[in-house]
Amino acid sequence: MREIKGVIFDCDGTLADTMPLHWKAWQRIMQKHGLLFPEERFYSLGGVPSRDIIAMLCQEQGKQLDCLAVSKEKEEAYLPFLPSVKPIDIVVEVAEANHGKLPMAVASGGMKHIIEQVLEHLKIRHYFDAVVTSEDIKNQKPAPDIFLEAARRIGVPPQFCRAYEDTDLGLQAIRSAGMEGVDVRELLRLHTSLEEPKSVV
Repeated sequence: MREIKGVIFDCDGTLADTMPLHWKAWQRIMQKHGLLFPEERFYSLGGVPSRDIIAMLCQEQGKQLDCLAVSKEKEEAYLPFLPSVKPIDIVVEVAEANHGKLPMAVASGGMKHIIEQVLEHLKIRHYFDAVVTSEDIKNQKPAPDIFLEAARRIGVPPQFCRAYEDTDLGLQAIRSAGMEGVDVRELLRLHTSLEEPKSVV
């Protein structure tokens, strides 16, 4: 079993329960610009920057839009939801338990100013020695770049890092980086099943 010397977390859907709120913002902007973006696909693309998703949708649907401008619109539409963001307790507890013991970072496909605000809102920004976002690297998830950059910034070789993610694309990026990956969806499923009341026979 490998020795873990650093811990890295995705933010949206991992540390913070933001995905339903992001979906609300996406719905508004897609409706405005006449783009189709099914909810199931939105969740499957967790960790992919907004601008890349918009470019993909435009190409598929024959639309010509300024992807950066529409991406900014989407982030602006999300900002009013920030005060209602809740932590994903089971993951935040891991960060809390390792604070001051191991170097930790956030590796998120979101925009830096948004991610920083989410972490501050949840009062957990001080847990992390580095926050790496889509703006800091060229190749996005499922490429390993964002996790490799996070490991570099906390000074821990990738093979000694454990990383937490809630999407298949993110977990693929973690594996490509040579890190140990933890699927947050599995943690939540296990946690929920443990909390369910047992039927009396």
